[in-house]
Amino acid sequence: MALKHAVLAALLDGEYSGYQLAKAFDIGVANFWHALPQQIYAELAKLEREGLVTGRQVVQETRPNKRLFQVTDAGVAELERFAAAPSKPAFIRDDLLVKVQAVDRIGTGPVIEQLEQRACAAESKIELLGALLRRLRGDADEEEFLRRGERIGPYLTCLRGLAFEEDHRDWCRRIAGVLRKRQASRARS
Repeated sequence: MALKHAVLAALLDGEYSGYQLAKAFDIGVANFWHALPQQIYAELAKLEREGLVTGRQVVQETRPNKRLFQVTDAGVAELERFAAAPSKPAFIRDDLLVKVQAVDRIGTGPVIEQLEQRACAAESKIELLGALLRRLRGDADEEEFLRRGERIGPYLTCLRGLAFEEDHRDWCRRIAGVLRKRQASRARS
């Protein structure tokens, strides 16, 4: 998957400025695709040149002018082609796991601290994703929303992000606990 497809999918919800799209990435899309604001702006310009999005200038009196972007029919067709192509399996690439792998030789102190920091960060993301899920479904309960919601794709990806963050938080806490116990037993020996 390229950033192109993540941007096109995010724009399916309506017309966004680059700033708004970057914020949408921070909240909803970041649980499955990370991009810096500069990358998003560059991708929008490229997508506009390719005719996959259109942009229009909005004149603002008290603030700088902005451009709003929306997906074109060609952009939707590109997403349809992308959706029809086989997906590649996901893989984990995480520097913290390298540190855990090496913990027997490098010591546990800094690794335990980083695991605890990651657990706290995951907890913050869990709260954000929970709030986003509640906002997306409005007054409907989850089962009702999943049966009848108008646009459930963003909801489904947030559910995946929530499950990932909960699992990540729990794993980090468990491994920090294991390492703390080992550290304590070695100190007593």
